[in-house]
Amino acid sequence: MATQYDVVVIGSGPAGYVAAIRCAQLGFKTACIEKWLNKDSKTVYGGTCLNVGCIPSKALLDSSHKFVEAQHHFEVHGIKTGKVAIDVPAMVARKDKVVTQLTGGVKSLFAANKVDGIAGTGKLVAKDRVVVTDHTGNQQELTATHVIIAAGSVPIEIPPTPIDQQTIVDSTGALDFQEVPKRLGVIGAGVIGLELGSVWARLGAEVTVLEALDDFLPMVDRQIAKEALKILTKQGLNIKLGARVTGSKLTKGSKPSVTVEYTDKDGEQKATFDKLIVAVGRRPFTKDLLADEVGIELDARGFIKVNEKCATNIPNVYAVGDVVRGPMLAHKGMEEGVMVAERLAGKKTQVNYDLVPSVIYTHPEVAWVGKNEEQLKADGVTYNVGVFPFVASGRALAANDADGMVKLLTETKSDRILGCHIIGASAADLLQQIVIAMEFSASAEDIGLTMFSHPSLSEAVHEAALAANGHAVHIGNKKQRH
Repeated sequence: MATQYDVVVIGSGPAGYVAAIRCAQLGFKTACIEKWLNKDSKTVYGGTCLNVGCIPSKALLDSSHKFVEAQHHFEVHGIKTGKVAIDVPAMVARKDKVVTQLTGGVKSLFAANKVDGIAGTGKLVAKDRVVVTDHTGNQQELTATHVIIAAGSVPIEIPPTPIDQQTIVDSTGALDFQEVPKRLGVIGAGVIGLELGSVWARLGAEVTVLEALDDFLPMVDRQIAKEALKILTKQGLNIKLGARVTGSKLTKGSKPSVTVEYTDKDGEQKATFDKLIVAVGRRPFTKDLLADEVGIELDARGFIKVNEKCATNIPNVYAVGDVVRGPMLAHKGMEEGVMVAERLAGKKTQVNYDLVPSVIYTHPEVAWVGKNEEQLKADGVTYNVGVFPFVASGRALAANDADGMVKLLTETKSDRILGCHIIGASAADLLQQIVIAMEFSASAEDIGLTMFSHPSLSEAVHEAALAANGHAVHIGNKKQRH
């Protein structure tokens, strides 16, 4: 006999577990299905983000950044350390410990909010029925008034470089190297490729990034992208643009390697690596998720079609997170999960898709929200630009971390903030101030009239806002109207 629920959520990644918890808080009897198994074959919650995505990659980024600091930058502060070495297995073990703590935290949150966590793979077989198959093959059926699909995404594979998770790995395999590869290849100069490439470059790998596109970070404001390319190149990333991978050949033995064939502006090329990371993006996960007879519509790219309320074409079935349109970002999925839960409870919550912040967690970080200059020009918008470099920030100089800038774009007539783009230390945290300001339709003048603590990195945001109107105090400036 099927177990009855008010809400069944398929997937416990950020979109799924947040949706499940909020549904339970609002009084719905809720279950959340998760198929993810850890190395001990035990179900763990948190999906890609907590297990093999956002969290473990940031743990490795922070560890590797500290290694670089100790190796190259402590001496300027008068700190002498002697020879510094990296214990890669210990670094990876710490990463695993962080993951375990956070995935265990989701399990505790389920218990505290009375969400039933159910182990297995969920399949929607009717608009109100989900069949769950556990890893031993046993099945159970759940019925629900509402179903929320939060199945997430998986790495994209490309035919020229078949992944074996030994020599050729995806973003998951790149988190568990037990030693630093001497020669590391990365296919894809997007967020994942640059972050993982940075980790291993900091630890001593010779890193080559092959990017098929001719433009670097095309989704980023051109001025910021140009600065990022300059800094990352200086850090040791050999970034080859317009490099289209056409094939690969594995060499096995005691020292396996892979030779990658690619074409660029100079013709056919080859490069040999000890490890190769394929980071060309992710695709929505819908395999064996939806029975054909249910009739859930997918778009041409495999995403579940939803409206602005994340409702599918089938009544009472919703989809959130990476499996639907929009950027594949944990925070976007979380907000969608909250929105659906609250709408089921009769509230009118909505997600502002114009203000989804994006971050690349290299060092310096790259973060942005809203429109960039290229988009404003294409839209025919008249705008002002305010830029403040961190080299003019007392706090950044004191920390010996003064690369980058804050760039603010405002509408000329109203002075309303249209976009913010930052490359620098703590860019993600600094950007959030502007996300909040934009949510309340603030102007650059509003930011300029707000008192900021001194000395702080956030003063760069303040000065950029002042610069948009030609009022910056700590740099020579004049209003830049476009």
